[in-house]
Amino acid sequence: MEASPLTTRIREDDRASGPLVLRAQRAAAAAAKHAMSVDSAARFPSEAFEAIRAERLLGLLVPSELGGEGVPISEVADVCYQLGQGCGSTAMIYAMHQVKVGCLIRHRGQQAALAALLRRLCAEQLLLASSTTEGQGGGNVRASEAAVEYHDTGIALERRATVISYGAHADGVVTTARRAADAAASDQVLIAFLKSDYTLTRLSGWNTLGMRGTCSDGYLLKAQGSRDQVLPEPYETIHAQTMVPFAHLLWSSVWTGIAAAATARAQGFVRNALRHGGQLPPGAPQYTEALSGLRTLRGLLSSALRSYERSMDEPRVLASLEFQTMITLTKVEASELAVAIVMSAMRACGLAGYRCDSEFSIERHLRDVLSSPIMINNERIKANLASSSLLAPIPASVRD
Repeated sequence: MEASPLTTRIREDDRASGPLVLRAQRAAAAAAKHAMSVDSAARFPSEAFEAIRAERLLGLLVPSELGGEGVPISEVADVCYQLGQGCGSTAMIYAMHQVKVGCLIRHRGQQAALAALLRRLCAEQLLLASSTTEGQGGGNVRASEAAVEYHDTGIALERRATVISYGAHADGVVTTARRAADAAASDQVLIAFLKSDYTLTRLSGWNTLGMRGTCSDGYLLKAQGSRDQVLPEPYETIHAQTMVPFAHLLWSSVWTGIAAAATARAQGFVRNALRHGGQLPPGAPQYTEALSGLRTLRGLLSSALRSYERSMDEPRVLASLEFQTMITLTKVEASELAVAIVMSAMRACGLAGYRCDSEFSIERHLRDVLSSPIMINNERIKANLASSSLLAPIPASVRD
């Protein structure tokens, strides 16, 4: 039996009710209804995405002149949070889609093909997949093996993708590649292809502990298209200004939603025990730990969202060591804290949380949230920051 999602908001000053909130809650309810079958069968959450499309949530970020709603990233983060309470896989797919949409919106330049893609995305509620890892590089998204080939009629690309999450179910894919055959691995571009532009040959499956419904199989991607499907800005710029901030903020919103759902179950268990037994269960202090951790996590995420929204149109600030360190460590801290919260929730529920057949079961939430520290491995992130963080100033004040 699935617990009802919490209605706690990420940002206290957001609207308490309204069209987008209600739309997100309806989609989250659909996701929650089918979350167990999505997880057990490791299948794409088709019912949830029928609801997401019906609520027209896939084009929220797109400007109104291209058919979208032009909402800020903080509101999309809240949708991720709501969906995360219902089904982790659904929420993560939605977040990854929005990361790619954010890149297209912010870095499309005057490319007519990209504007047309965004119009179609809004009109038809298209779902975009992401392909940023390949070959031996694994999680190193700042290096590409496959290179764009240029022909008189356009471009071609063939890459062996380590994973393309929900690739078989997407309507398009946004992928990194080396700029040209003679370019360095780090000299990358970002390209948007629609389903009619490419073929996928499955190379590996996705039988994992959690996030099973993301269906993150490996594929051989063969694509052809026009030159104006290549985003005009270097991927290095896109990565720093949009890809990393959007990914870390929206992924963290998903993990916060999972943590909130686990905390809600712990609350329900403690209340049920008190109502029927007249005293707090032994694990009650762990519920307090979970609730305290959730407040801290929400505060961390809210602060990072505000910081990014203040600076997202200031390239110099986004490129600064201070901002890049903050946004990178947001992912590390959020993922570690989310795991701790879900563990506390399970300990609060005791055996009822540990069981898979209990109304207070936390097992799916724990399995899903355990993906967070290794989704771009925290150890890789901390190792990459080890040298640069030595140059970061120590804050002189507790205020922003």
